[in-house]
Amino acid sequence: MAARIRLTRKGTKKKPFYRIVVADSEAPRDGKFLEIIGTYNPLTDPAEVQIDPERLRVWLDRGAQPSDTVRSLIKQKGLLAGVA
Repeated sequence: MAARIRLTRKGTKKKPFYRIVVADSEAPRDGKFLEIIGTYNPLTDPAEVQIDPERLRVWLDRGAQPSDTVRSLIKQKGLLAGVA
């Protein structure tokens, strides 16, 4: 099982809200996940990103790979400069 750190969509039509979750790489986008580690709200100005840095570090140490979007959010937040 390869874990991915990715977004899952919540909210209503035309008003998206995302959770940053750790999920099996084969699970559907809005399907089963292992843990919620943060949120992302693109509708606020500026976009609001909240990530638990301790849980993020734990999952990265376990080998979870962030998606491209989550990787850019992590870098934007400045949590882990070493995320490749």
